Amino acid sequence: MTETTADVRQANREARVDARIRRRRRQILAAATTLMQQSGFHAMSMQSVADEAKVSVGLIYQYFGNKEDLLRGVVVDILEDFRDEIPKALAEAGEDPAERLRTAFRACCLVVDAKRAAVNLTYRESKTLTLEGLSQIMALEFETAEPIREVYRAGVAAGVFQDVDARLIAHNMLLTAHGWALKHWHLSRWLTLDEFIDQELALLMASVRVNPPAAASSGRR
Repeated sequence: MTETTADVRQANREARVDARIRRRRRQILAAATTLMQQSGFHAMSMQSVADEAKVSVGLIYQYFGNKEDLLRGVVVDILEDFRDEIPKALAEAGEDPAERLRTAFRACCLVVDAKRAAVNLTYRESKTLTLEGLSQIMALEFETAEPIREVYRAGVAAGVFQDVDARLIAHNMLLTAHGWALKHWHLSRWLTLDEFIDQELALLMASVRVNPPAAASSGRR
């Protein structure tokens, strides 16, 4: 066996272990999210999370030190999806600034849709986090929004977008995406996810383009 082959096998083993750890963490976080939605953060116990996730309490403590770690983990999990999925989508979006901004917003909405319960929980329970936890969340939020800010700045430099502060644009885009989770009970009655994304993008692009193309009337009320 050559050293190269051994290295490949070791890398494969490590990848499998990492994947198993990620699956287990998300299984536990999903259980915690369900319980916190049902009864709130303070009523949740580590034992109830273990029962919901169908694992031992000891296993949970291998990943999370206490309830606050679980809540922080729920929020971090969403932000890490933003951090990973937005750049991945932009890597395939081409060079057109308008298309790149559309792609970034769609990626945000897809992350939110996949984690609707956790997004709602974040707004409801984030005040429970410690100062250390809040600091970590704020740092991650800034990091995850940077690709959107970069896309908008590039569009301003290219003369495609109006010269508005990119930080505000990214802020508004993320809040709009969050709205799909926060008001899903209402929006989903008359919009699919794709329709929500398309119509919000129409509003966004009309507001930021230097010379927005004329849009045909949709006839919607």
